[in-house]
Formats: sequence, C-alpha cells, structure tokens
Amino acid sequence: MSGRPARPSPQVMESLARELRATLGEEAVRGDAATLDAYGRDESDAGVFPPHLVVFPGSTSDVSAIFRLCQAHGVPFTPCGARSGKSGGSLPVLGGVAVSLERMNRLLSISTEDLVAVAQPGLVTGELMKAVESRGLFYPPDPASLDMCTLGGNVAENAGGPRALKYGVTRDYVLGLEWVLPSGEVLRVGRRTIKGVAGYDLVGLFVGSEGTLGVATEITLQLLPLPRVVRTALLSFPSVLHAARAVSAVLAAGILPRTLELLDDVAIRAVDGRSFHFPPGAGACVIAEVDGNVEEGVTAELTSLGEVCLHEGALEVLVAQSETQREGLWAARRGVSPGLRALKRHKVSDDIVVPRSRMAEVIGRLKAIGTELGLTVATYGHAGDGNLHANVLYDSPDDWPRVEEALSRMLRLTVEVGGTITGEHGVGLSKKRFLPLEQPAPLLSLQRQLKALFDPSGLLNPAKIFDDAGC
Repeated sequence: MSGRPARPSPQVMESLARELRATLGEEAVRGDAATLDAYGRDESDAGVFPPHLVVFPGSTSDVSAIFRLCQAHGVPFTPCGARSGKSGGSLPVLGGVAVSLERMNRLLSISTEDLVAVAQPGLVTGELMKAVESRGLFYPPDPASLDMCTLGGNVAENAGGPRALKYGVTRDYVLGLEWVLPSGEVLRVGRRTIKGVAGYDLVGLFVGSEGTLGVATEITLQLLPLPRVVRTALLSFPSVLHAARAVSAVLAAGILPRTLELLDDVAIRAVDGRSFHFPPGAGACVIAEVDGNVEEGVTAELTSLGEVCLHEGALEVLVAQSETQREGLWAARRGVSPGLRALKRHKVSDDIVVPRSRMAEVIGRLKAIGTELGLTVATYGHAGDGNLHANVLYDSPDDWPRVEEALSRMLRLTVEVGGTITGEHGVGLSKKRFLPLEQPAPLLSLQRQLKALFDPSGLLNPAKIFDDAGC
C-alpha cells in the first residue's frame, strides 16, 4: 500500500464537505453531533468512533462520487447500514466519512418464474422475506437481527442464521452484484442464472469482504419455493452438555432439520417470561424446526427427532400448536443477545464455530474458563452447524483484564479443536488481533495483497480484519 491512512485535518474535511454538499445536496450530508455519535457506534461494544461527516447516497452514482471525492482528498471512508454488526466492521476508526446506504432501500423486482429478487443494499432483510413469502417464495438466510439489519450488511458479513443448518448462508443466495470499488469505479459481477462459472468467482470474493473491498449497490438473490409445512418444537434438557450431545445425535441419525438452536441456562434466564415461558428447571433447551411440503412427512421427521433427543436425555418435547406459539418462541430466541445485557452491565459476544463432534466438550471447557476467571459465560446459537455465541458477561470495566484473558483462551481453544474464530459476525475491528491464531503468515500476506490491489490507498474502511493500521 502507498502509505497508511490517518485522521484527516479539519481543513481537509471542510473542503471535502463543501464538495460533497455541492454534489449530493445539503440534506444528504450531515455533521451534527447527534448524528456523528450515532454513526460512531454499532452492536459490538468495540468502542465509539465518530466520523467527521455522515453522507446518505441515494444512488449508485452518488456512492461512486463519494468514493472518488474521498480518494481525491485522502480522507478515509467507511460504509455502513443499520449498524447492527457485532465485530465493529462499520466503525469509522479514523473518522473521515461514514457512507450510509440506508436510503437505498428499494426492492426492485421479484421474478416468480426465475426465482430471483433484485434489491438495493439498504432494504431490511425481514422486509425482503415478507415480500417474497407473499408471492409463495422463500429467502432462507435469517440473521437474528432480521427486523433491522440490511441486505448490504448481510452481504458484507456473509450473514447466516438458524436456518443455515439446512439452507446455507448469504453467499449461497447471492447471484450477482452491482459493486462500487474503492476507486469509485462501478462493476457488475455475477449473473442472474443459478449456474455459471465464467471467469473468477468475484461474487464469492466480495460477499463476506466486510466492507473492505467495496460496497454492493444492487444485489441479485436466488429464491426458493416456500415450504408449505413448518413445525417447531422446544426440547428441554437437564444441562447444556446433554443438549449439545443430542444435537450431534440428531444429525448422526440422518435427520436434517432446518434449525437446531441451543440455549444454555444463562440464555434461558435472560429471556424467560418475556414472549415465551420456558419449562421450569430446564438447564438448557433446543429449538428444533423442520419443514417440507407434506404434512405427514414433516410430522414424522419431527417425531423421529424428538425420539432421538429423549434417548439422549431430553426432559420434555413441546411442539408449538399455533403460529402464535411458534413466533413467541422465535421472538425469545432473537431476544437472547439484548436480554443478556439485563443480567450484567456489559457483555462481549464471541462468535465461534467448532466441529460438531467437539461441541459438548468445547461448551464444557468454555464454562470452565468462565468459572476459573470469575466471569459468567452464556453459550447459545446455531448448534446444528457448530456455530456458538459464547458471551462473556461482566459488571465493571475493572473486570476487563479477566474478560480479555477469557476471550483469548476461548479463541485459542476454538482453533485448537479445529474450529474458526468467527462464523458469521466477521473479524472486523474486534477480532483482528486473533486472526493469526487461525491463519498462517503466508495466507495473511496474500489477503493483504488482495486488499492492496483493490484499495491501494487503504482509505476504504481502514484498520479492519488485519492487525495493522494500513489494512
């Protein structure tokens, strides 16, 4: 890279602000204190990093112009959307310009014949789901923050969710992208068809690049036919270790539900009695959901799943009897992360993935790390694919040295057993110092070279993923 970016001077920002207002209009450029504070935060607890300006493009040409102007003035610029990320990936660490895509929020088209939707990046994921389901279609990726997170953020982080066990993650549904490079150049990559292998897979490269290689301004998504039958069950267990072993047993039995969500005793306590009442005395629960097109087949699959879990020590199998019960259960699951904040003043969420065969062992060792250091550890998440959200809860900033020790030991354990330090939240700012635990120096060097190829100035979303200021 040709030098490392730095915080811009007030004089440079004044000049850039004038040009941005002349290009985008006064209403699209904001620098008031409340806005700057709001766009300096996300859901990661990684700190507060206010930008100097926030801009709100309304079109691809606006995004391109913003990028070109920032490059011309040497000002760092950081894309963002709903700011629901958990890794600090959209925080403007060096200030500069926060580029919010939230106003580009239209659903452009749905094709029931091609099973394709085209949308802008600011469209809320849950709104896309409702729109396509009203047409008898299905968009499977379902991050817990679906009621607020946007498709652009999902693409940037390669978001997953509970249904990833059966249906995969965001990357599996992105067919094509309109993409603005850090230089401001606009490309169209990918295709509209389901299959296609012409040239390098740039869609695969860009999805999950965490806002460091450019931004999507139009997203072409694959859809599926909407399953006609969905059945949901809550299975309670005496302990989280029993529940983890049951998850592995279900899959070993040849059953592939669309979700197997695990909640330990701490996670249950965080949400019990809000939108759903969990069975008294449960040490852990699993939310299992199956789907299909034939009632008898779906019922038989859920019955078989319940029998496997009972054999593995489940205390009770409760099947949702109405859509209201089912929605209440999922509302409780989506409320776990914010609910944990009511138990302690602070929390840090670790998003790890481990081999399913080691999950019960890893959960036990994570809990032991917390006990040894005098910290509360909550484990929940997408146990069906080994993706665990291990949250460290604490009361005071004075506890931070022990929290850091816990996080370091947890991630070292994850890599030791053959896992990865992040499954869907990304590396971003929060985990960049841990990436060398998992990836050797030659691999990190190759990725830095890719970043430098796309962004030689290093101005786009600096200080993310790699543990140096230049990237």
